[in-house]
Amino acid sequence: METPAWALLLSFWVHMLATVVWIGGLAALTILILPIASRTLDEKAYARFLGTVHRRLEPLGWISLGVLTATGLIQTVDNENYTGLLSFTNNWARAMLLKHIFFAGMVGVSAYITWRITPALRHAALLKARNKDAGEEARLEGRRAALLRVNLLLGIAVLVFTALARIS
Repeated sequence: METPAWALLLSFWVHMLATVVWIGGLAALTILILPIASRTLDEKAYARFLGTVHRRLEPLGWISLGVLTATGLIQTVDNENYTGLLSFTNNWARAMLLKHIFFAGMVGVSAYITWRITPALRHAALLKARNKDAGEEARLEGRRAALLRVNLLLGIAVLVFTALARIS
């Protein structure tokens, strides 16, 4: 059964919107927000600011992930180059495989930041507030910043493989 044109149009539009939100948010955070905030805010203000930014961006990122998955499935099944799950007989399918490998990497990095780094940062901030700082907070902030850069690079790779699939 072929997907109705209106549903496919809506799927493409929502997919692009979710891509802009996720990768745009990563780019803004990595290239603009973190570097500027770290240079202009004192340590306490920087920590509070980052907590606020992450509380706002994390839900948007995870919603975007769900939207990208759902709309991507609709688009894949409807594509004439799709010949079946685990069938990589054409350039489109190979580009999509690589896209999804990098996308899975982004999901993994995002999950690690959300459920490991961010809770550890909260714990380190509590210790610091009680004057029991072990220097953990700065190390974790550095790791989170590095992982955000990795995620941005993975996102750029996803866009490259999307473009390759489109021209196949």
